[in-house]
Order: sequence, then C-alpha cells, then structure tokens
Amino acid sequence: MSLHNFRYSLFALLLIACSAWAAPKNVLLICVDDLRPELKSFGADYIHSPNIDKLAATGRAFTRHYVNAPSCGPSRYTLLTGQYGPPHNGALFARAEQLATKPETVDPSMPEWFRKNGYTTVSVGKVSHHPGGRGGRDWDDPSQPEMPNAWDKHLMPSAEWQHPRGAMHGLAHGSIRKKASEHALYEAVEGPNSIYPDGPIAQEGLKQIESLAKADKPFFLAVGLIRPHLPFGAPKRFLDLYEGVELPPIPHPEKPGKPSTWHGSGEFMKYQRWGKNPNNDPKFADEVRRHYAACVSYVDEHVGMLVEKLEACGIAEDTIIVLWGDHGWHLGEHAIWGKHALFEESLHAPLIVVAPEVEQTGTAAGGVVETIDIFPTLCDLAGLKTPDFASGRSLLPMLQNPAVAGHAAVAYRSKAKTIRTDRYRLIAHNDGGKELYDHQSPGKETVNIAEAKPDIAKALEKHLKAKLNRDK
Repeated sequence: MSLHNFRYSLFALLLIACSAWAAPKNVLLICVDDLRPELKSFGADYIHSPNIDKLAATGRAFTRHYVNAPSCGPSRYTLLTGQYGPPHNGALFARAEQLATKPETVDPSMPEWFRKNGYTTVSVGKVSHHPGGRGGRDWDDPSQPEMPNAWDKHLMPSAEWQHPRGAMHGLAHGSIRKKASEHALYEAVEGPNSIYPDGPIAQEGLKQIESLAKADKPFFLAVGLIRPHLPFGAPKRFLDLYEGVELPPIPHPEKPGKPSTWHGSGEFMKYQRWGKNPNNDPKFADEVRRHYAACVSYVDEHVGMLVEKLEACGIAEDTIIVLWGDHGWHLGEHAIWGKHALFEESLHAPLIVVAPEVEQTGTAAGGVVETIDIFPTLCDLAGLKTPDFASGRSLLPMLQNPAVAGHAAVAYRSKAKTIRTDRYRLIAHNDGGKELYDHQSPGKETVNIAEAKPDIAKALEKHLKAKLNRDK
C-alpha cells in the first residue's frame, strides 16, 4: 500500500470512529408532586397543560405508568435507587443511615451512578422526600443529607418561606403552615409565579441550566416542583383558566367495602376547609377540583420555562428530558381525597420521555410500566452501563416502538401490596384479605372478584412476591 493510500485509509477510519462516537447526553429530570394523569395529553380535555402536552407530542407518553408506592418518600426511593424499598416517607433517610454504618451493603443511587460516570449532578427543589434533600427540624441541616454522595449540589431556594419545611406547604407571600387547621386548603392570589414556592424553584432551575450549559461535562439535573401538592395554592390567573369550565363527573365516588386500603383522607381533611366536606358537598368538591387543576397549570408553565431554557442555551437536542409524577391523587374517587391507597388513582401517574431514540414521536405507549424502570432507561439513553442492582426494565424498546408490550407493575404500603397487569389489579393484604379487579369489566375497581376467581388471584400473588423478592 502506498503512503498516500495508507494516509487515506487512516483518515477514513478516523472519520468512522468519530461518527460512531457521540457526546454524552445531558439529563433533565422534572419531578412533579401529587400529579395524577390529569393532563390534556393523557385524555383530560378540560385541563390547560400546553407545555407538558408539547413534551408528549415530541417524545413518548407512557399512559399506563404506575409508581411503586402511593407516598412521596418511598416512591422517590424507587425512582432514585432503581430498587424497591421501605414503604414509609423516611425510606431515603433510612438508606443514608445504613450507608453511614454499613456502606458495603448500599448500592449507588441513580444520580451517584451518573456522577461516577463523569456527570455533574444537581438537584433543585423537591427531588427526594425533603425539598433540598436535608434533614433536621426545618429540613435544612447540611449534616443530614437525604442522599449522601448523590449530588454535586442539592439546592432549595426557600425565599420568603424561610426554610424548606416552610416552602413545602407554603401559601402566597411567605405564608407557612403552623397549624394545618388554620392553613387554607386552597388559595388563588393575584400576582406573579414567584408568590408561591414553585416560582423560586423554577427560577433556580433556569439558573442551573444556564450554568451547566457552559460547562465541559454532561449534567444530570433534577428539578422537583411541589404543586399540585397540598395546599392547592397558585396565582389567580391559573384558576381563571377554569372559570365556567364544566368538569366531568367524579367516577365511583362511593366508599368501597372491605377489605380495602381506603382511608379517611387525613392529610386533606386536617386543612382549613371552612366546615365543608367534599364527599357530601358537590359544590365544594367542584371548587377543590378547580384549584387542583389551577395548580397543574401553574406547574405546566414552569415545565415550559425549563424546556425553553434548554432551547435558548442550544442544548435541547443534547438533553434527555423525563417528566415524572411521583404518584397519583384521588379527587373523590372511592370517597378519597389524597393518595396513600393502592387503588388505580393513587398509583397511576404521568411519565413522558423525550430523547433522540424516540420513534413515532407523539404516539403514546399503552403498555404497563413502573417507576423502577426509569434508572435502566436513562442508562441506555445516556450510553452508560446499566448496573446489575437496578431492578427495572429499560423502556428503550418502547421508545423505539410504542406498540411493544409492557410488564406488570407492583406497589406497596405497610399493610398491603399490589400488582397491576394489563388486565387485572390484585391487592394482597398482610392479614390475608384479597382484592381482585378486572379492568376489562365495566366495574373495574369497584367490583372485587377475588372469591369468584381464586386461581387468578393466586397466580398474581405469586408473581407479586417474585417481583418484590428480586431485590433481596
């Protein structure tokens, strides 16, 4: 081979190598608290959610995504560790304590895994259970990190609300919940986005995107928005969007029989409700639902701001975007106002992924998936090795083809566990009680067929135990 041909061949090989190599993708993870799939892109036509709907149109919406626990702490544990965990809100703090005493028994978290692989990791707002990710009386003690080794920076701009605990349940202009019974259940005050806690959180998120975009390393940025968590407070212009809008009837509003994970909506009922109960006051129920919707639209505007900042910084095409709701929320179904049950409404939450690998953009995936799948999915999309301890299944095949089948999803509380398949939901109580619901029947989760279909209940319970035991 002549020297000229050798140089030409070498140059061609270098071109091939360079084209095969792609710069690592950034990750923007947007966590939204208490967001049920009450979005236009998920079928709720009366909801004003144009920015989240745009994400669904440019990526993949998973319309049957289920969380692994109907509470903030344990649900975020599965998201951030890729493992099933304790059923209580202190799950991540318990992991931190174990990490301090027996570090060899604790696997890296998802952000820590990305950090070990060369990413700058930053959290803003409520990503783990406590906004800002710290313990202590006011959730701002730097000596008590909720997720040690996870974040290069974990930020919570408390602004007028003094500290993260104050912002978590804050109302307009720095109002902090002292006695829940004296703190309004809902509120809509005139003013800019900054008069409620998500305004400063979103602004800090924008600041971090701008800073990270200038760095020479890929980033993993998680921004956690608090609304529509109680109390339902948002600037009045968002409530005005629903003036005169007819809301659909509340499906199956009756209290279920036993056995059941029904509860008395204690988190909701402890707020100042002006002597009203939405279970027997339709007008009040309507007002509650409108204020919830206003909070959804308030959050939606912040989602749009974050995505627009990626575009303005010229990094949108280099960034994987995940929008995730940490669990569902009952708005009167089964006579529940809140989460904490194992019914569909507590566990069904939005999931949207935007990435170059998405084919047939805008087409939703209808297969059943679960939160624990997000860790391996992000590893695949970012070109990282998926660790053996991440228990979920990558959703990459469903991103490439929305018709690919899903898989069963499990969830748990302290006294019961559930599994959701394409057709059935089984809820197995620790005391032996069973609930089995057929989602192909008109009654869905109002008619318990466990005694009529014992073989199906037994098979599903076996599958449930096998999935939960996989991590042990």
